[in-house]
Amino acid sequence: MNWSDAVNSSLPCVVKIETPTGHGTGFLCFYNETKSMYAIATAGHVIHHADKWMEPIRIYTHDGSKSILLKAKERHITMGNLSDSALILFSKAQILFADTLPLPLLDQEYVLKIGTQVGWVGFPTLEPDTPCFFSGTISARKDNAYLIDGVAINGVSGGPVLYLDEEDDVKVVGTVSAYRMNKTSGESLPGLLIAQDLSLFHDVITHIQTMGETDKN
Repeated sequence: MNWSDAVNSSLPCVVKIETPTGHGTGFLCFYNETKSMYAIATAGHVIHHADKWMEPIRIYTHDGSKSILLKAKERHITMGNLSDSALILFSKAQILFADTLPLPLLDQEYVLKIGTQVGWVGFPTLEPDTPCFFSGTISARKDNAYLIDGVAINGVSGGPVLYLDEEDDVKVVGTVSAYRMNKTSGESLPGLLIAQDLSLFHDVITHIQTMGETDKN
């Protein structure tokens, strides 16, 4: 599989998240067995203000053809305490995703090597209604994040960082969090993209699945 195929197969899961103060990107990462609960992964700072002030959030499909408005009582948001990560949990998602499968997350124990190529998708503010693809290479692993030789533009925050594994399957390795510019000379020079890892998402999804198994018993 090449990057073109990987991106096109992932796009149905990618969403634009609009709040009263701006927009960001997210992606479908989970739904339960009965499809009564869906989870959208994004960056914490994309929805922090809306969550704090109980403001509505509108979620659009990647092509903008469909959207839903989630009021505070219609969603549950889990924010990362130590990471710029967030999950939006809600129920009325059939209108957005129909039979779309969630983007698979890379196993928590697997760490990408320096030099590995990755790509990411999001809605940059300069083209806020157009999902755009970017790519780069892993520069380093630091704390709960990857440093990537690539760019991140406002609006792309929360977008999935994608990796093609040994079987050519697409896996999410993180979410776009920030872009650290190099200003050592007083000018804005090329910097590094920061991609948050998947710790929060794995923890919450595992908890939901465990609760589901308990309810069955």
